[in-house]
Amino acid sequence: LFLIFGCTYSVSTDKKEVQDKRQLFKSAEATIDTWHAAASEADFDTYFSLMTTEAVFIGTEATENWQKEDFKSYAKPYFDKGKAWSFTALERNMYTNETQTIVWFDELLDTQMGICRGSGVMEMEDNSWKIKHYVLSIAIPNENTKEVILLKKNWDSIHMLKLKEKFYAVE
Repeated sequence: LFLIFGCTYSVSTDKKEVQDKRQLFKSAEATIDTWHAAASEADFDTYFSLMTTEAVFIGTEATENWQKEDFKSYAKPYFDKGKAWSFTALERNMYTNETQTIVWFDELLDTQMGICRGSGVMEMEDNSWKIKHYVLSIAIPNENTKEVILLKKNWDSIHMLKLKEKFYAVE
């Protein structure tokens, strides 16, 4: 009897955990979808309210590594024009930690730049999900990598020198 009830309890507990995780992911996904929609609708306040105070946004260019306030300054003119950018999820994978207070995800996006990849970390803050870190990259087919490398070679070489000088500077 103990084995039967023990197995039944274990199965029902596992189902509850799966249900809880599904609900958690639905809630987190709703935040991400609202965040993307706010950019598309140029809703500056909603967009940035869905990010933590110490959020980081990393864009597609090597120089685009913004703390939230800097990102707000960068983005404001785009939002003021009535449409910032438009990202719609095509695919999304989500994961959580054991205490379910942090979610990380990756997504393929339909954007004005074609297919891009977004990845991020979300944190539960005041009973709602907030984006803490987001990275956007342009998805390049492997067969086009050599062409892209050639296109960016000059820019990369100049920028790498600047970064190395800064990174390896002796204080």
